[in-house]
Amino acid sequence: MSSTPASARRRRGGRVLGLVTNVLLALVTLAGLAYLAPGVLGYERYVITGGSMSGTFEKGALVLERPVAVAELQVGDVITYVPPASSGVSTLVTHRITEITSSETGQPVLRTKGDANADVDPWTFSLNAPTQPVVEVAVPHVGWALIALADRQARMLVIGIPASLVALYSLGQLFLAVRPARRRGQLDLASH
Repeated sequence: MSSTPASARRRRGGRVLGLVTNVLLALVTLAGLAYLAPGVLGYERYVITGGSMSGTFEKGALVLERPVAVAELQVGDVITYVPPASSGVSTLVTHRITEITSSETGQPVLRTKGDANADVDPWTFSLNAPTQPVVEVAVPHVGWALIALADRQARMLVIGIPASLVALYSLGQLFLAVRPARRRGQLDLASH
């Protein structure tokens, strides 16, 4: 049996560490691009946190919504909105439009319902903005990652650990690059 010299093992270990570091860096870069891409492409993103749309969108789904002119909204569109203050609901709701009527002023009045709910929502409402985001795409389970990243400690782990590994790897490479040059300089001084 032949044994591998220590320098060959170190080189192989360095290559493996470099590969792992590059893969981690690529994953972090791709995750960052995936996080930024919807906004750049004109989408708004929301995470489904309740069960009222179960069967269509499960808890933890990420929905991407594109703004549409309020006048273009149709029965069947799924929208995310803040219910009227009188409803007692203070969080965003993602529900399907079941009815659109007009107010005395001609403004659209909407009624919605969660697909998993037996009854329509007990309120009607009008939208104040000229546009309203409408769900176009849903990605199951991805929202859990965004919910986790909302926690500061989780963000520090997800961002801090890869950044620390990249920094340590870079320092190690710098050390290895400087060390042989330092020896050569010492050898040159000793020979004079």
